[in-house]
Amino acid sequence: MSASTAFRDGVRRVGRAPALVAGGWALTLLVSVPLAIVLRSMLAQHLGSSLAADSAASGVNYDWMQEFAEQAGGVGVTFRPTVIGFAAVLDNLSAFVDDVSRPLVVVAAASIYILGWLFVAGGIIDRLARDRPTRAHGFFAACGVFFFRFLRLAAAQWIVYAFLFGSMHAWLFDRLYPRMIHEVSVERTAFFARVALYVVFGVLVAACSVIFDYAKVRAVVEDRRSMLGAINAAIGFISRNYAAAATLFLFDVLLFVLVVAAYALIAPGAGGAGATMWLGFAIGQLYIVARLAVKLAFWASEAALFQSRLAHAGYVARPAVVWPESPAADMM
Repeated sequence: MSASTAFRDGVRRVGRAPALVAGGWALTLLVSVPLAIVLRSMLAQHLGSSLAADSAASGVNYDWMQEFAEQAGGVGVTFRPTVIGFAAVLDNLSAFVDDVSRPLVVVAAASIYILGWLFVAGGIIDRLARDRPTRAHGFFAACGVFFFRFLRLAAAQWIVYAFLFGSMHAWLFDRLYPRMIHEVSVERTAFFARVALYVVFGVLVAACSVIFDYAKVRAVVEDRRSMLGAINAAIGFISRNYAAAATLFLFDVLLFVLVVAAYALIAPGAGGAGATMWLGFAIGQLYIVARLAVKLAFWASEAALFQSRLAHAGYVARPAVVWPESPAADMM
């Protein structure tokens, strides 16, 4: 199977499992809604019935936001203009590439969210690899089987990403970058030098992400118990099929870019209350659903490529129908 065929097969598998996307959306709401309720209470208490309340409801009141942020604590410190529409996407991207720390409450919520995904990841990959319904009992059975295995895999991921976002990021941008632009007098040259380092850092993160993705796929499809063995097997598979794996990753990234670009075109800005507010909320939720579908497409397409290259088609095949023999056969 070629990379393009695996990509189409992965998208098809996700399309045939809308419950997985809906479950991911529900998990996102489960983690984010409590924070939103707390933030709403803080905003209502700060605004009260003042004139600033009407101004805040009709658009962005930057001066009031600054005043609120200076006295807020906890989740309240996240309430900035960057939470509105597509600015939130850019803010997250900037924080990612520049390794910007987030407030403790956000880190705690993100940790709970990641833990939830670790629990359902085994069931999701199992369902996508089988390409047929597994029902609730089959899904949660797979979740339970692979949850503790993926916890061990997550420990290895934490070590790798701690090195990348700690030592490697600091070396690239705090040590190497100042040396690169030490005698540069043109601002544009310094900008492109930083972009080049972003590309290098992004390639390293992407490579590690792909390895851990295939480790999850191999762990589920082959029922592996050793996560170090799964990582080693994933590296071996990628090294033997590097062209297909790289091409497939680019296809998946392109799909993600298309979703982000579409959201950039239709993302709501600061508007008033009423129907405009609910329309903006609906568009934001559609973006989350699309982004989750892309996340599952990564896993599904990688599973399709792996199964096609290592002859694990039987894992996804439906049970063969065996008709009972007729009683007349015994009389012949």
